[in-house]
Amino acid sequence: MNQVDFNRKPSQGTRKWLLAATLLTTGIIIGFVVASDLGWLPTGHADPDSSAVAPPPPIARPVSTAPQPMLGGSNQTFVDIAKSVKPAVVNIYATKSGRSEGSGATPFDDPLFRKFFGDEFFRKFEHPKERKERGLGSGVIVETNGLIITNNHVVGKADEIRVTLSDKREFKAKLIGTDPKTDVAVVKIDATGLPTVAWADSDKLEVGEFGLAVGNPFGVTQTVTLGIVSALGRAAGIAEYEDFIQTDAAINPGNSGGPLVNVRGELVGINTAIFSQSGGNMGIGFAVPSNMAQSIMGQLVQTGKVVRGWLGVSIQELTPELASQFGITETKGVLVSDVMDDSPAKKAGFERADVIIEYDGKPMDSPTHLRNAVAQTPVGKKVAIKFIRDKKPRTVDLTIVEQPKSMSQNGEDEGGESASPTGVLSSLDVRDLTQELASRYGLKSSERGVVIVRVRPGTAAEEVGVREGDIILEVNRQAVTSVKVFERIAGKLPKDQAVLLLLKRQGRTIYLTLRP
Repeated sequence: MNQVDFNRKPSQGTRKWLLAATLLTTGIIIGFVVASDLGWLPTGHADPDSSAVAPPPPIARPVSTAPQPMLGGSNQTFVDIAKSVKPAVVNIYATKSGRSEGSGATPFDDPLFRKFFGDEFFRKFEHPKERKERGLGSGVIVETNGLIITNNHVVGKADEIRVTLSDKREFKAKLIGTDPKTDVAVVKIDATGLPTVAWADSDKLEVGEFGLAVGNPFGVTQTVTLGIVSALGRAAGIAEYEDFIQTDAAINPGNSGGPLVNVRGELVGINTAIFSQSGGNMGIGFAVPSNMAQSIMGQLVQTGKVVRGWLGVSIQELTPELASQFGITETKGVLVSDVMDDSPAKKAGFERADVIIEYDGKPMDSPTHLRNAVAQTPVGKKVAIKFIRDKKPRTVDLTIVEQPKSMSQNGEDEGGESASPTGVLSSLDVRDLTQELASRYGLKSSERGVVIVRVRPGTAAEEVGVREGDIILEVNRQAVTSVKVFERIAGKLPKDQAVLLLLKRQGRTIYLTLRP
């Protein structure tokens, strides 16, 4: 009988096989563990079994979120702002009646009919057709007694104005007054206890602040849009006095007259216009600043008209070229191009080429800014004005008076023999003023200076805006009274030197710089 020897040691080959199997098994186990931790293995989810014990709740982990806007340090949200403002926003429907003669022929226009019945018979039936134009806009209630501010272009010249409140009540409105020069109007309805929007100080508004526009775009009532203040002090060529707030909050036709509010729900502007190539919003909207609108409203309510202050200067932008001509290192300020006779500025000693840098304690950086500041100054108020003359700062105090009813003047000049200056002025042909030239250009023969009768095309003079019919009053601050004087001054100028011209155009004087 054969016996097995259990004490016999395994052979060399067997040991190698066992070692390899052990290593392989160990490697497979480690591989599964690593693959599981790295998520390489597919996973499945089963529907929970109601009879099974519920797993422990998952651990909540923080998730990054987009930064929320800081609303003036308060907990107020845009929802709260909209809820507080919308009740004070109204829809305005303005109707303007007109008569049109009508068009289109009828059988009774036939000469045979008229010959049979006679012209008098047909005149009885030739009544002009009644035509009605309806305008749509918005407004905002600023006093609980029904005082509403809106745009002039919404309600101006309307025969009937109807206002619909947020609670659907409808009222016939009375026009208190309008100001086309700022596009502001005020209407009133017979109601009390109405919700209002508080006024904000628009002078404290900054670019980058949030703003909400509320209104009635395309008849879609109580629409709220959000944006930021994109720019301040904009002039868009819409009204005579402009200091617009620019915003990218969506403003569309029908929003006109509605409020632009800040993050505290305060009225910072009256939505007025948009820049658009399609007729709809393109992210550029304009609003009348609240300070200007409130000032206009106060005068319209009290007197039914607007009285503006007057300083009596013609002003223009201080460009880098003009600043260098006057020896000024910065372009901050407004250049005085003329001073009106019998004006506060004339009496205070202002002169051409003065640069106004501060008015009534506020820095002035553009003609629009100064013009609006003066216009809004109460008549009779004494103001301090800082300006630069001959590179030296000066200050003068004067009293603002009421703006004259007619401030436009017309006048130009013309002259006699042609002159051919050299250098940068060689592109201009000028003549002494004669009665014939004055008549040709519609100028006053009493004017002094020489008249430009030709500006050569493609030259620096044409590019900067010099025109035929302009009167040259000064060249490099030297008075020009005749062609001979003009030639003498021009002949001494180096060909590569820039020239400062003082021109008179349509009764106003302007400075222009010509560079070779």
